Amino acid sequence: MYRRTIFTCLLLWLIATNANASGFGVFTQGAKGLGQANAVAAHPTGASSLYFNPALLTTLSGRQFEIGSTAILTDRTLSSSASGLSYEGDNDWKTPSTLYYTEEHGRLAAGIGLYFPFGLATTWPASYEGRYISTSADLFSLNINPVIAYRVSDRLSLAAGIDLLYLSAELQNSVNQVFAGFAVPPALGGPINDPTMPDVRQRFDGEGWGRGLNLGLTYRFNDQWTLGATYRSPIDVKVDGSASFDQVDPRLALFFPATTGSADIHLPAQATAGLALSITPELTVELGARWEGWSDFDELRINLDTPVLGQSASVTPRSWDDTWAVNVGGEFQLTPTVTLLAGYLYGQNPVPDSTFDPSIPDSDAQLLTVGSNVTLNQWTLALAYGYEFHRDRTKNNAIGDPLDPGGLNPASFANGQYSADIHLVAFSAGYAF
Repeated sequence: MYRRTIFTCLLLWLIATNANASGFGVFTQGAKGLGQANAVAAHPTGASSLYFNPALLTTLSGRQFEIGSTAILTDRTLSSSASGLSYEGDNDWKTPSTLYYTEEHGRLAAGIGLYFPFGLATTWPASYEGRYISTSADLFSLNINPVIAYRVSDRLSLAAGIDLLYLSAELQNSVNQVFAGFAVPPALGGPINDPTMPDVRQRFDGEGWGRGLNLGLTYRFNDQWTLGATYRSPIDVKVDGSASFDQVDPRLALFFPATTGSADIHLPAQATAGLALSITPELTVELGARWEGWSDFDELRINLDTPVLGQSASVTPRSWDDTWAVNVGGEFQLTPTVTLLAGYLYGQNPVPDSTFDPSIPDSDAQLLTVGSNVTLNQWTLALAYGYEFHRDRTKNNAIGDPLDPGGLNPASFANGQYSADIHLVAFSAGYAF
């Protein structure tokens, strides 16, 4: 059962970071997009439109290159209802980055993007109440996204691309070795009742590849109104990994074998739409929406290569919900070289109360952004700041120590109030030639 903790936390981490409206949301696909709260599906942001809507590449001229990075800091707190103590998540600044290259040849445009959609990490104190669920997680990812776009007419453009997604993750949490000793059968010298045994520290490292496709469309009704829409298919990733254990009592070594395992992750389909209005030649405003198909995530099945406590597989119910996000953003051409950016986003979270836990302390979120874009000859420089505030959420369920099905240690539930906010500072540099 403790093996289920490793793989469950890992896979839920991967999924949560994919949810843009969650506490692990990553708005890092381009500084100009972040400055408008990603309400940029219907008007271009330069080469980074390859991510936001590849059909917009037909509006770009010649060849364009863009590189950027975002500094992200998450402030997360748990106020325990069992002990009254407060625990701070230890989060360092993370800097996921982006790189885009595009070319336009008449009606045809193409490009490739490399970006890191899952570049965050979180750590809870080693002694906090939820340590048997999760203590830390670190995730690296790389999405390789070649695309092609075609201008069918002066009004309509279409695009298609391929997502090649690599995931690498490290997860750590504790195992209640005292409860593990109770499970030792008499034939193997148990049960072992030794309250002095420390927690086992376990670590999982895993990686995998997945493939998907993405589509884009833009339609210009007239010189003022433009519609943009995108679709990203589900991506199935097989994560293969291995687990290691520290501080294992020699009497329990048989029950903590180093093992490998795997699980299939189904990342959901996503669809976005935006309607842009050019109010004046200097001012463009866009209203957008995004849907994510989280209701496909009913359960998590983990297959173990070496049985643990007699188990070779584990099924964990999730019962997540589809989510919606709405956003509005715009840009104002202050001078021939300086553009001002601003935006707002509200996003739902997919995790119901029944499966909420500290590995994914998710809640509905609001994002406020501002930024600026400066054009200097062939160079375009963008800087943006975003503040993402998450609604406080209370955990009040029996999810806790997986080796304690009888609820003998309710403090391990880590019930209480979870609070989080995120600061994002993005910079990008583009060059047209």
